[in-house]
Order: sequence, then structure tokens, then C-alpha cells
Amino acid sequence: MAPSGPMPRRKQSRKGSMADVPKDLLQEIKRLEDLFTVDTAKLKAIVEHFISELAKGLSKEGGSIPMNPTWCMGFPTGNETGTFLALDMGGTNLRVCEINLPEEKGEFDIIQSKYRMPEELKTGTADELWGYIADCLQQFIEYHHEGEKLDKLPLGFTFSYPATQEYIDHGVLQRWTKGFDIEGVEGKDVVPPFEAALEERGVPIKLTALINDTTGTLIASSYTDSEMKIGCIFGTGCNAAYMEHFGEVPKLAHMKVDPQQEIAINCEWGAFDNEHKILPRTQYDVIIDKDSPRPGQQSFEKMVAGLYLGELFRLVLLDLHEQPHVKIFEGQDVSALKKPYSLDASFLSDIENDPYENLQETHDTFNAKLNIKCTKPELELIRRLAELIGTRSARLSACGVAAICKKKGYKTAHVGADGSVFNKYPHFKARGAQALKEILDWDQGRDGKPLGRGNDPVEILPAEDGSGVGAALIAALTLKRVQEGNVMGIRDPEGMLKGMKASDPKSKQVAPEVK
Repeated sequence: MAPSGPMPRRKQSRKGSMADVPKDLLQEIKRLEDLFTVDTAKLKAIVEHFISELAKGLSKEGGSIPMNPTWCMGFPTGNETGTFLALDMGGTNLRVCEINLPEEKGEFDIIQSKYRMPEELKTGTADELWGYIADCLQQFIEYHHEGEKLDKLPLGFTFSYPATQEYIDHGVLQRWTKGFDIEGVEGKDVVPPFEAALEERGVPIKLTALINDTTGTLIASSYTDSEMKIGCIFGTGCNAAYMEHFGEVPKLAHMKVDPQQEIAINCEWGAFDNEHKILPRTQYDVIIDKDSPRPGQQSFEKMVAGLYLGELFRLVLLDLHEQPHVKIFEGQDVSALKKPYSLDASFLSDIENDPYENLQETHDTFNAKLNIKCTKPELELIRRLAELIGTRSARLSACGVAAICKKKGYKTAHVGADGSVFNKYPHFKARGAQALKEILDWDQGRDGKPLGRGNDPVEILPAEDGSGVGAALIAALTLKRVQEGNVMGIRDPEGMLKGMKASDPKSKQVAPEVK
């Protein structure tokens, strides 16, 4: 018997049918829809709270969202020139790039090499870590510039671990993430030991800027597209960066800077609503938080980021199986489903991407990965649950973007986004765009055109390479500031230019040009 009342239409993937789903499972699907759906009114309420929390983070007193000043002052013009290195220290790889910014506006050439980050390094000593990184940089220079006499090359270092920065060329690690646990580094400035390792090996490199990947995403994207106003990461974690005026940053008022001067703010907005005032947390979100290494922290991230989507899905299915009135996976061994964090966001992606009417691929995946044979009605519930969790993530993510747009008064903007969820999760972009439309009350697109891709007033687009090109550009902007005598937020301006062609006042080069 068909369910009474309209069921939500599945526009995106396949027709799907609830006609064969028993009543008890239909009731559960309805309950899950009520639990995970965030309506327009709730989105708008979240955005208003988000705006006030962004402002609180910029205040002297501070708030849950750190709103870290990055000392990257203003956007690139697109006319930067020179040769720069970028270093990106990820959890599994170390990437070294050499980026050449030619005379052509907004253009760049890049050569890069990847080096594996050995597992034993992650729990080794600080000297081993910095020594290995310096060795990789030395290898890169020797390979690409064999036999050349080089001036010191400026380096932008993407260090995407929680760190505080009073200066753009220094940073104190707050805590390790991504599987690193090296003693004697947390709470200390990471730059001196890194520079010492370079010095020891005679590597001709000067660290010019230490950056976060989100800030890099903002700067790299704005270099090729002047409409870019926000940089975002929607991946294993979530974050955003944007350009703020000093006049709007009371915690920097003591520096007496021109209130119109811009500075990039790295929001670290995963910490939004740690007080649990506004986000629509379910009992499953509460469990994720309680069982996490840092309960009560990163509340927003735990509801939207890729790291948690699969775990949320697993907890819901396990709970349904354990409810006596819900007949799901009856008589089957669910021990594989009981393993925390055994399912990741790609598992949900695959379910949402299943093109078959009978959800054959999902059936096969459950059988192979979890040793569970699903019935057709169970598969329908599984599919709907994946859609609900994926949709909630996209809609909540859009709240942060809308909050920055409203705070800054942006009626139109491009947002540069990166990260595995943004790039790979099905319909994430479309669902986010729909949420922005609801929050910002759009009834038509730019220049009166119909809403849709290319016409939406605020559009989230794939970003440029933030940790490579972005890091190099921030190094370029920092050197340019030093040359102009604007040394705010730079700890060692004189040392930065020593041994570089940029130290020559007659040189037009922002950085040494490699011949």
C-alpha cells in the first residue's frame, strides 16, 4: 500500500519508490526526516547567531570562534611577479612547489614534487621532523636547480595545524592533529627549529610566511578571480577565511592601524556554537561529541565535516537495529557495524551515487563491507538516511558563508571552496546553493537573470590551489610589504630580505628570479 501524503521527491539521483516499504520503516523514515531536516526559518536563525559569534571572536573578550588575524594584509592585485617556493605539510604527504608569477596578470607556472611523510616521523622527535622536511626541500632545489648559484628563495609554508600567530613569519603550535604526536612542539614557535634545520644543510631558503590552507585558498582564488571574497574548506574538517577591516577587529585596536586597512581572518569556525545554543543537534550528534577526543569543542565541525558524516550514519543504523519495534537487519551479524568510525564520507557518497532503481550497488557494498544483506525496504531507508545527512551538512555549511556575506554586506560574491566533501560528495554544491537562496531571499539572479549556476548572487566555486599557489602569493605579498616599509605583523623584516634579490631597492622583482 502506498504511503499517505506526499513523500519528499528525489530530484537528484533516481526515482526510487517507497511503495514497498513496510509501515514501521516508513514511520522511522518520517522520524529521521523530522530529525535531520533544517528548514528555512532555522537556517536564518543559525545565520543570525553565526554573525554575532563572528563579531564576538573579533572582540577583545573573544568567543568560541577564534577569528585569528593572519597578518596577510589585503588581496593580491594579480600583478605580482617573481619566483617563490611553497611547502605544504599534510598528514600523508609533504608537497614542495616552485611557483613563478610572470608579467601576465593573474597567471602562474608551477612545478611540484611530493614526498611521503613516513609514519614513524609522526611520533618521532622534533629534530627528525624538521630535518626530514629540510632534506626534502634540499632535494627539490638540487633537482630543479642543479649547479645554479641561487639567491635565497622566499618560502610560504602551509602549516594546517591549530596555531596562533602574532607574526606572519612565526607561529606557535596549539596542538597536533592528523595523527601527529611529536613531543616538545606543542606550545612552541615552529619556525626557529625549522630554519635551523635549513641553515644546518645550507639550503638557500628563507621562510617568509607561515599560513593556514584556508587563508591560502582565499588568496589563491582571488588572484585569478577578483570577485572571490571568501575562502572555505569543506573536507575532513571545515573552515573559512575572509578579509576584514581593522576597524571591525576590536582585539587589534591597540595597534592603532588605519581602520580601513584590510587583514585576512582565519575564522576556525568549526568551533561555532560550542555552547549548544542554536544548532539542531540530534541524539546521534550528542554521542559523537561525547565520544570524541575533545567533547564540547568543534560543535559545528562535528555536524558538517567529512570526518563525522559516516559515523553519524553508522550510529543511526545501529540505533534502529537495536530498537525492538523497528525490524531492520533482523537475524544478521551486525558486529562490523559496531566498529566506531569504520564508515567514512565516501561510503555515503557511494550510496547517494547508486544509479540503480533497486539500489544494487548499495546492496553489494553493505554485503562486502559490513557483511549485511539488506532487503529492498532497508535499502530505501539507507538511501534516504544518506541523503538526509548529506543534505544537512551542505545546508549548515551554507550558514557560515551566508553569515560572512551578511556581516560584510556582500550582495554578490564568489566563494572559493576546496576539500573532499565539496569536491566529491554528490549534490553538495547544489544543496548549498539552495540553502543560500533560502537564507538570502533571492528571487532572481544577477542582472535579473534566472537563478542557477553562473547567475546566483553568491556562488561557491572550486578554489585555486591554496596550499601551493596561495602560500607562494602570501610570501610575495609579505615581501612586497617589507620592501615598502610596512612591517606590521612581521617579526624579522630585515632578516627576511637578507640574501635575496628583493633586498635591492632598485629591483622590480618582488622575489629573486631564478634564471
